[in-house]
Amino acid sequence: QAQLVESGGGLVQAGASLRLSCVASGRAFNSAYSRYVMAWFRQAPGKEREFVAVVAESSTRIKYADSVKGRFTISRDNAKNTVYLQMDNVKPEDTAVYYCASRLYGSGDYTVRRQYNYWGQGTQVTVSS
Repeated sequence: QAQLVESGGGLVQAGASLRLSCVASGRAFNSAYSRYVMAWFRQAPGKEREFVAVVAESSTRIKYADSVKGRFTISRDNAKNTVYLQMDNVKPEDTAVYYCASRLYGSGDYTVRRQYNYWGQGTQVTVSS
């Protein structure tokens, strides 16, 4: 069974850095992880889950939400079935539960939540001012 497990969340002060990781496991990922699009979404209390960043299967296509562009970096290590989100210069408004998401490559808007059929359980990131 396919599974995504996030880690790396925590409580940090504004301006600090944090790195989130998401490890994919299960038959689907173990045999073809490089064919999966990997993304990060986040959900703050009382708000909708929103797109943060995505890296396509080839790592040549990367996109960020405007709110994190220039501060966050998404990357993937296909040998480890892992996607990372390096968060630098974090702000209090980055406080949210961060979710890893995945789908097989193909057509569609990779910034849209409903495009993804695999989700992790989430990791909490809290940024104090």
